Amino acid sequence: MRRDFFAGLLVGVRVVWPILSALLVAIAALGVVVGILEGWSVQESVYFAFVSGLTIGYGDFAPKTLLARILAVLIGVCGVLLTALVAAVAVKAFAAIREHE
Repeated sequence: MRRDFFAGLLVGVRVVWPILSALLVAIAALGVVVGILEGWSVQESVYFAFVSGLTIGYGDFAPKTLLARILAVLIGVCGVLLTALVAAVAVKAFAAIREHE
C-alpha cells in the first residue's frame, strides 16, 4: 500500500510540476526582492521567504517597509497555494489506492 501511494504521489507531482516549480521560483524571487528592500543577504532573504511561505514564521526576520510587507503577503499566498497543491496531490494518490482495494 505504501509503495502504491508513493507511486501515485510521484505521478501526481509530475503532472503538477510546472505549477509547483513556478510557485517555488516565485517564493524565492519575491524573497530576494524583499531582502533587497530590507538590506538582507540572499541567504537570509530566501530563508525568510520559505519560512514565511510555509507559514512557520519564526519572526527572526520581519519586513519593515510597506512594499516589503505587501510582497511578504504575496509570499504567504504562494506558500498556501504550494501547500494546498501538494496536499491535493497526496489526497488524490491516497484516494486512488482506496479505489483499487
